[in-house]
Amino acid sequence: MSPASGRVPASRTVVTRGDVAESAGSAGLGAWAALALLGMAAGGRGGAPLWLDHGLLTWAVGHRPETALAVARGVTDTGTGAVPYVLAVLAGVVAGRTARQRLGATALCLVCLGLGQLVRYGVMELVHRPRPPRDDWAAHASGWAFPSGHTSTAALAAGLLVLALTLRAPRAGTALRIAVACWGLSVGLTRIYLGVHWFTDVVGGWLFAAGWLGACLCAAACLLPASFLTRTTDPAALPTEDHAPEDPGGRGRSRPA
Repeated sequence: MSPASGRVPASRTVVTRGDVAESAGSAGLGAWAALALLGMAAGGRGGAPLWLDHGLLTWAVGHRPETALAVARGVTDTGTGAVPYVLAVLAGVVAGRTARQRLGATALCLVCLGLGQLVRYGVMELVHRPRPPRDDWAAHASGWAFPSGHTSTAALAAGLLVLALTLRAPRAGTALRIAVACWGLSVGLTRIYLGVHWFTDVVGGWLFAAGWLGACLCAAACLLPASFLTRTTDPAALPTEDHAPEDPGGRGRSRPA
């Protein structure tokens, strides 16, 4: 507070699209590099299990009470179908300030999620990794294993909503961001528990989602208007007091000059 005027000094925090593009691009490149290395390892040796793959699958098969299986199947089903696309639409609505911005942001989120599915299919065909033995499955599955499709889709949808909440409600939305992120992670974990994916397939799904989100966010930061990705906090807009301090002994009267 300024001793001369009693006003709260203005404090402005601005996140520019250059900052967003640089951070998102760096994170995306790092995730893609890690995915490439993991994909080469997963696709080698005929798709044989890596590192913790076999141990975690063995544990999952040995710890499957009916209640846990029912919960896992319920959670894993939310990683595909309508749920991720509903979350993508919600992310677009949250991200926009006006009706026009919300419509555009929703379209961009749906394009990000939809194109992400196509790119993921390409990666799966490229790596060509088989799934765990069918006898260990506790849910239906099809296609190649790496990266996990349910994991990638849920992580992409969760990431879009978390980014939108971070952009528009950086403080008030903390609990909701944590809940959304936990859902995205739990879908991937159920794929291991149900025996339809190796652990490294799920890690690959998370890396794919991080890389694709980074690429999409970097592109959006470069192409969208600067005002869309700018967050400003200005306490100067709060009411201020200009009067002199009151005299405690003068019953609220101002001190004489």
